[in-house]
Amino acid sequence: MRAFLYILLLIPFSVYSQTYELSTVNTGTNTSIRGMSIVSDSIAWVSGSNGCIGKSTDGGKQWTWLKPKGYEKLDFRDIEAFDANHAVIVNAGSPAYILRTEDGGKNWTETYKNLDSAIFLDGMEFWDKKHGIIFGDPIQNRLQLLITDDGGCSWKDISERLTQTMAKGEAGFAASGSGMKTLGGGKVWIATGGTKSNIYASDNYGLTWKKYDCPILHGKSSTGAFSIDFYNENQGIVVGGDYEKDKENTNNVLLTEDGGKTWIKPSRPVFGYRSGVIWYDEKTCFATGTSGTDVSRDGGMNWYHISEESFNVIQKGKKGNLVLLAGNKGLIYSLKIK
Repeated sequence: MRAFLYILLLIPFSVYSQTYELSTVNTGTNTSIRGMSIVSDSIAWVSGSNGCIGKSTDGGKQWTWLKPKGYEKLDFRDIEAFDANHAVIVNAGSPAYILRTEDGGKNWTETYKNLDSAIFLDGMEFWDKKHGIIFGDPIQNRLQLLITDDGGCSWKDISERLTQTMAKGEAGFAASGSGMKTLGGGKVWIATGGTKSNIYASDNYGLTWKKYDCPILHGKSSTGAFSIDFYNENQGIVVGGDYEKDKENTNNVLLTEDGGKTWIKPSRPVFGYRSGVIWYDEKTCFATGTSGTDVSRDGGMNWYHISEESFNVIQKGKKGNLVLLAGNKGLIYSLKIK
């Protein structure tokens, strides 16, 4: 059954009104969804706990649920899909696994395994179909970094390339698989949190790195930057907060216009802890979390609440305009702008 929620948002002192249609496309599946990859207006994949992988080939209307054999107990926190047949998934926790499918999820090949008790991979991004990167929590104060140049068939540890010192208690978050962002030409940004929040940036496919202060809410293990997105190499947004106090909105969103070097607060913030953020177009942004979803129509400067439904992740298609949100108990919504 599909349930529809229509929300009319009237922004004061503006010359426009916008309607947002949130509609349920899946619920009741025994998984907490945190990974999402939308290939086009038709093809979308999600990943979550209990070894669950979901795939839609009709824009999210119908979902096929899969469980890689032998990995049914894993929590797949992120997924990268290239089409209806090819996808890569990564789990959180130890042991760490990376799996790849070439037949739409019927069969999966293990392409990476790490038995270190300290390993915890947080997120994955690809620059193109061949070149990708994964980051994980620090081991011995060194952020864990893996790269691939063959579409995820093999992975190389490049952790030693990030030489900047991390603070004790600083780490990444695997809340939505979106704590890292890549753009063309080898650009990548990683957001951290915990006792300290920073941005680690590279413009050469992770060969060398720079470290920038991120003055978002931080100081304890439940706080920091949870999600980052860039519209272009200069214009970016980071969101987060404290997931233990998800309705508090003190310093939960920051904006940059210089590629992450410096960050400013918006005029009107998001309405609580947020674990996912996307640019929809040059001016429109969405942020979501367990206490709801917000929209900005001016590049992140002013945010307005459009839903109180709890979600973990939001993504927009690499091609087209399909936007999906997902959360616990297999909950998936589509979001349309009218």
